[in-house]
Amino acid sequence: MATAKKSTAAPAKKAAAKPAAAAKPAAKKAAPAKAAAKPAAKPAAARKPNAAFMKEMTPSGELAAVVGNKPLPRTEVTKKVWDYIKKENLQDASNRRMINADDKLKAVFGGKAQVSMFEMTKLISDHLK
Repeated sequence: MATAKKSTAAPAKKAAAKPAAAAKPAAKKAAPAKAAAKPAAKPAAARKPNAAFMKEMTPSGELAAVVGNKPLPRTEVTKKVWDYIKKENLQDASNRRMINADDKLKAVFGGKAQVSMFEMTKLISDHLK
């Protein structure tokens, strides 16, 4: 009985496959129209930077000892602090997320000897006007 069901189902599948094949060429013709619409979307490079990050801010006296006294955007201040940390080898050897403060950075970090890199950005922002 099982073989009889298979043999009757097979011709039905073949018959159903023919109309579906006829529909495929129509779908292929519509696909290039969709592809032409995609380039009209905004490119990622045209994204405008956030003005709050680009606004130049004056560092406090303690922070100026590390990054200089010129007004800089927040992004540049953070880059210069990281450059100083790497130059002076102030990252903790066992836990790289922690920063060991030297005398200049202790003043910026509010007297703390060690802070996390996430806490560091908060403490730096307190020294920008």
